[in-house]
Amino acid sequence: MTSELTPQEAARGALRAGLPLEDGRHEGVAMTANHIHSVISTLRELDFGETPPASSYRAGQGDADATV
Repeated sequence: MTSELTPQEAARGALRAGLPLEDGRHEGVAMTANHIHSVISTLRELDFGETPPASSYRAGQGDADATV
């Protein structure tokens, strides 16, 4: 497990990417990045088994008479 991104690390990363942050935004950006990392980590743990990829789904091609 990796440690959470600090506001200072968020500022450095943004600057390295060419996106300098105003001083008041460091903490918010770090919190947002940590939340995104948490969500992605959770998604990586999901077992999709034999679920076909989304590209195999065709909208509008299903049972038109199915009940909800």
